[in-house]
Amino acid sequence: EAGVGSVMASYNEINGIPVHANPWLLEQVLRQEWGFRGFIISDGNGISQLESWHHVAGSKAEAARKALGVGIDFELDTCYSGTLLAQVQAGTIPMADVDRAVVRVLTAKFQLGLFDDPYADPDEAERVTNCAEHRRLAYRAATESLVLLKNDGLLPLELEKIKTLAVIGPDAAGLHLGGYSADPSHGVGILDGLRQKLGRHVQVVYAEGCKITQEDFGGQGWLGWHEDVAEMPDPLEDERLIAGAVETARKADVALLVIGENETVCREAWGEGHLGDRDSLDLPGCQEELVRRVVETGVPVVVLLINGRPLSVNYVAGHARALFEGWYLGQEGGTAFADALFGDINPGGKLPITFPRSVGQIPAYYNHKPSVRRSYLWAEKTPLYPFGHGLSYTTYAYSHLQVSPAKIKPEGMATVQVAVSNTGIRTGDEVVQLYIHDVLTERVTRPVKELKGFRRITLQPGESRTVEFSLSANELAFLNERMERVVEPGMFEVMVGGSSVDVQTVLLEVK
Repeated sequence: EAGVGSVMASYNEINGIPVHANPWLLEQVLRQEWGFRGFIISDGNGISQLESWHHVAGSKAEAARKALGVGIDFELDTCYSGTLLAQVQAGTIPMADVDRAVVRVLTAKFQLGLFDDPYADPDEAERVTNCAEHRRLAYRAATESLVLLKNDGLLPLELEKIKTLAVIGPDAAGLHLGGYSADPSHGVGILDGLRQKLGRHVQVVYAEGCKITQEDFGGQGWLGWHEDVAEMPDPLEDERLIAGAVETARKADVALLVIGENETVCREAWGEGHLGDRDSLDLPGCQEELVRRVVETGVPVVVLLINGRPLSVNYVAGHARALFEGWYLGQEGGTAFADALFGDINPGGKLPITFPRSVGQIPAYYNHKPSVRRSYLWAEKTPLYPFGHGLSYTTYAYSHLQVSPAKIKPEGMATVQVAVSNTGIRTGDEVVQLYIHDVLTERVTRPVKELKGFRRITLQPGESRTVEFSLSANELAFLNERMERVVEPGMFEVMVGGSSVDVQTVLLEVK
């Protein structure tokens, strides 16, 4: 539907067939059923892995022959360049397969205008890169993606009441952008953003606290992601850093802990020599000990998570006065967070993923089937933070939820309306979320709820607005046992609210 021009094959196999040699997936599904008209590129070394990893090809030449035959038009590898010419000359690869791939690649180049205007203008690139408009967009992206997970009333901080702010943690000083990000040449980390904002009004004191990995490549983009080394930090050095952080915190009115992950511990793991995942969702290294020691000082603690995935931060959630999820906030993240911490902007982001309490809760997702699992002994079944969760410096009230008409035919359409009011004293953004639940089905089980729409709205204090959604076959249909999209007659629960667990419900009948 979006007119995608290129698709990359993945390393894995589906039903026992590696994707780089899978005619059902790449031809029948992608091109015939989905109508894809672009070119397919291999992943790095994905074709040669048909020989070295999957063992469905006896040589690179055979791997190239199989990949080209199923429609891999462009290689990020060395199998085509090293074997195709000889195989075409020997007659083992039809020239038609080569022509097909060449046509698809050349078509894309023509569509991109590369034959008419093949060269970039370096002066224009210099002018546009990090221009004011783009930096404003980066700032907006950071402000709208911040999620306030917890706040006991400490936030927003009041400038006139804070004399000293301690900024502590291994993610505070660097610029963390996530994997596959190049050095932006300009960026504002959390520490720099607070120093720039607070200036001479508030003394900002800093301590690293501990390390996540021995080397921190934050701010170096591709280098940090690509670097093979991922060494655990020296525990003796960490103890020294933690002790220094505690002393720094004691001098402050409030301590901000910026913790989580870096690009080295959450990245694509393309081989045993370049690992990038862990068997735990706990904070890596000594970060939880750092949090405990700072909390024990009695200084109010605010925590900002910088990370590439949900973390099981149970102690943090229980003991920090306030907790933000920042993910990777981008090159204007420090500026945006400083404004959020002191209330110049009101956080309104919502979690797009469930936060489990432990790695044992995985898979943890809101749209599970009723039979998903039994609870574990001595553990809570609920997530640490549910899908769609996110707080604000103001409050919202939902009322007058209705669906009209209350009965529709399977091909019909209903309108869902709800009134949302800002009942607090600050302007804020609320993300209104629409979920449905198919109450009773013939044979195929359905999830307990499914997100079918959302609206992000800005409300002034005291303002109310009616938010409207449509429900039709597009939202109500599912795949039956014959893989046909159907809308079965019956009752649907229509749920609207500020998260997947904080909803109001009304019924819709399909008959």
